[in-house]
Amino acid sequence: MSAAPSEVILFSDILTPLSGMNIPFDIIKGKGPVIFDPINTDAEVDQVREFDPEESVPYVGKALTILREEVNNEAAVLGFVGAPFTLASYVVEGGSSKHFSKIKRLAFSQPKVLHALLRKFTTSMAKYVQYQADNGAQAVQIFDSWATELSPVDFEEFSLPYLKQIVDTVKQTHPDLSLILYASGSGGLLERLALTGVDVVSLDWTVDMAEGRRRLGPDVAVQGNVDPGALFGSKDFITNRINDTVRKAGRWKHILNLGHGIKVGTPEENVAHFFEVAKAIRY
Repeated sequence: MSAAPSEVILFSDILTPLSGMNIPFDIIKGKGPVIFDPINTDAEVDQVREFDPEESVPYVGKALTILREEVNNEAAVLGFVGAPFTLASYVVEGGSSKHFSKIKRLAFSQPKVLHALLRKFTTSMAKYVQYQADNGAQAVQIFDSWATELSPVDFEEFSLPYLKQIVDTVKQTHPDLSLILYASGSGGLLERLALTGVDVVSLDWTVDMAEGRRRLGPDVAVQGNVDPGALFGSKDFITNRINDTVRKAGRWKHILNLGHGIKVGTPEENVAHFFEVAKAIRY
């Protein structure tokens, strides 16, 4: 069995749906996403519309359709969406955050307000996943980038049930669609990530692959998890890290990948080497 790379990804920022939900924002150079009117009250949550992808982002569907035709089933087309808690973090904090004090204040002092917002994101993102699948995506990755800012007990209240609802809703209409979940720094939450019902859990490089495999159990596939920083090393170093990851992942249900995005300044020839080694692997 070959471990050759087999995915084509449609990149569309996870915040793309916000404008269609009546949450205006922009991405400012040097600063990142800025939410013009952060949400903190019941009245503000009431102004949030449920997302209609066909109406708000028809270009995403068109792009997926074109990609699917272009790759001609020689590679899987992968879409992606943001998870409810991560999207809520952006719109409550007003953008990126280091301490997440605003959303935690809302969670712990006005949980009903946050739950109302999370419900809207959950319904909307389930619809968005279905839309992407209907237009050619064969797998969809859900990014819960900020869920790991939560303690395990708070993850169980403010993230887990909403992720599970997305999975359950999508599986009712698209039972064969592979759903992947990624949350950076998720070592303390792995067992709970598996409870969402996703098909694949993507591990970052801070988790030993063998330990991650053991903790997730045999029914969940794993993705990852070579340290992106390893691509600054020699070609022999990169090869050894790839082989170590593959060996620890075992012979089944593993998608070889980095544990996060490629870092700025990574030598292109080392990225090419990563793919060459990956394609040459035989189990």
